Amino acid sequence: MESVSRQTVPSPVNWDLAASTAARLCAAGPRFTRHQAEREANGLRRAAEASVDHVHRITRLDAAKDLHDSEVLVVDRPTWTQANAQAFSTLLEPAFEHVQSIRPAEYARATSGLGTVATAMEAGAVLAFLSSKVLGQYEPFCALPGPDGTSAGPEGGRLLLVAPNIAEVRVELNVDPEDFRLWVCLHEQTHRVQFAAAPWLREHLQSHITALVSGMFEKADTLPERLSARVRALLQGPEADRGSVERGQGSAELGTDEHPASMGLLELIQDPEDKKRLAHLNAVMSLLEGHANVVMDAIDSSVVPTVKTIRQRFDHRGATRSSLDRWVRRFMGMDAKMRQYREGQRFVKHVVRELGMDGFNVVWESAENLPGEQEIQYPDQWIQRIRETG
Repeated sequence: MESVSRQTVPSPVNWDLAASTAARLCAAGPRFTRHQAEREANGLRRAAEASVDHVHRITRLDAAKDLHDSEVLVVDRPTWTQANAQAFSTLLEPAFEHVQSIRPAEYARATSGLGTVATAMEAGAVLAFLSSKVLGQYEPFCALPGPDGTSAGPEGGRLLLVAPNIAEVRVELNVDPEDFRLWVCLHEQTHRVQFAAAPWLREHLQSHITALVSGMFEKADTLPERLSARVRALLQGPEADRGSVERGQGSAELGTDEHPASMGLLELIQDPEDKKRLAHLNAVMSLLEGHANVVMDAIDSSVVPTVKTIRQRFDHRGATRSSLDRWVRRFMGMDAKMRQYREGQRFVKHVVRELGMDGFNVVWESAENLPGEQEIQYPDQWIQRIRETG
């Protein structure tokens, strides 16, 4: 397997081992003949291409006219895990560089010995579980390599479509193949358009994540003992379900205020500034996923003839997961994340209803226009702020 880690500093996670572990642990997907695999891949590429015009029409964002910021890749489960191990390696490197610079001796102890192996095994298990759940994902933090092996530029990213998962869910739901592929791609291409419309967004998120992770690590009382635990919490916390379009309501007992599902990371954060950063990141992620859901749901039967059937069966599927699957989702914070995304969807719908799509689109103009966590819950506050500053 190609090396996934290009970090210049030692990492508390052996990302190459995490990727290889995840590849070994991935659940077997549907069996394809070579002809079937080619048909699935070609169908997804056609759907990805066709969805761009619809995203442009619905979002009214000029960035959707001609997307050259990234590449669409149809992948299997092991490839998805490798891509995400590389993404985490890239995303966390600036934070690790900072911690190494201020606590070099402790950091050296934390990144040597068996600790990095144990953390890699756990990270691999997390990625393996998610590899069978995620249908598609836009990955903005891992720029495509250029001809000389270096980054292709700050705008480069990857849109990953996980072919076996899309095919498996489609068969399970017994829905039209072309309609389902297009429906999924509408959500994922919207993420791609968001980062193309707001080229500053990638660096904005990167800086906040770096500041949050650095703050958590540098304030650890015993860095060597707690560093790997905090990495695991990051993998299992708010970032764990990036890119999943599984929007089912889930079980009534999951993701409630009485049983918050993503407290693992929150329990590690005590500093008020870090709490503010996490709240901001949660708000932005809710915005991005809510916006993508609104675009997906704006499609009618003239574009996707069986869209009503797909929606009904997909939502029902989310409500009838197995007890084990629900438990794992609760443990990893995925049901709580779905609640966040529903809040983001309500925010976008409300703002579009009040201001129109062009009025909503000012959110992509600058970081100052991004909604805060409270504004996500109370969109009229965001509307009032934008009107006052506009």
